[in-house]
Amino acid sequence: MLKSARKQEKDPEGRMPLAEHLRELRNRLGKAVLAILVVTIVAAFYYKDIIEFFTNPVLDSVGCDKTFSELTAKAAENKDANEQCARIVLNGLITPFTLALKVSLMAGVIGASPIWLYQLWGFVAPGLHRHEKKYATGFVATGVPLFLGGAFFAYKTLPTMARVLLDFSPANIDNQLPLDDLLDLITRMVIVFGLSFELPLLLVMLNLTGVITGKRMLGWWRGMIMGITVFAAVATPSTDPLTMIALAGPIWVLYFAATAFSLLNDRRKRLREAAGPGDDEASELDLTPEDIGEVETVSASRSLPEQSKGDTDRINGYDDVT
Repeated sequence: MLKSARKQEKDPEGRMPLAEHLRELRNRLGKAVLAILVVTIVAAFYYKDIIEFFTNPVLDSVGCDKTFSELTAKAAENKDANEQCARIVLNGLITPFTLALKVSLMAGVIGASPIWLYQLWGFVAPGLHRHEKKYATGFVATGVPLFLGGAFFAYKTLPTMARVLLDFSPANIDNQLPLDDLLDLITRMVIVFGLSFELPLLLVMLNLTGVITGKRMLGWWRGMIMGITVFAAVATPSTDPLTMIALAGPIWVLYFAATAFSLLNDRRKRLREAAGPGDDEASELDLTPEDIGEVETVSASRSLPEQSKGDTDRINGYDDVT
């Protein structure tokens, strides 16, 4: 009874003292870190499977199924043979252990992302307005599938990219790919492809907030196509046009989809403004100052009665006692 009486009710607008904010931040950070640690420990038992999941497509594309001596003998028999392949290797005695920690931690951060994202949202949401919460929820709900779609394209284009890059190797050269460098390259590719798929979502959010219009976005289409193409050429390590188009093509489609959505949203806004406010909505007030014109002079009325000669020592009907 006393405990419930001492407990303060939460402010409906999310306002609280600074100490309460810091205490809530500490609690939510603790929950997020705990979730990451739990998933990291679980992933440590399966880190080899995680590594194989990312490296098997590359090995299937450019992996060596013969020894270096067998490849050299085959090339000596056939002078035109130019078979290029690679082997994934580890350098150093402690490298397997550090790699296991790195892969497990990366899997922990990714696997626990729903939990720490929820904690982040729980900390930020009370300070947002209702329309801001709606936009933020839609941004998260749309952004996650788009990022996963970009990561999927990166995963599918890695074998082609590896095969094209390996073709630059001289003949009769054994290629060795350090596993830690290969995983770093795969991680960068996944992040770059995933973030590039977020560009149309960013344009939609700018349109919803009134920063840019769909008509302006449509006028940018030539520059956007060129810019996306250049970005895809720089983001992909290989010079293979197929890999570049695999990244640029979906972004083109998403850009025009975002433009179409923005045009429809602008049309809806114009129709709503033309229809005027609803019965339960207040009309907008025009607070623009206007010129009142020439000021008419008006004679001021006397607020005090005229004083007679005998009332010179009286002020407002009272004696002046000085």
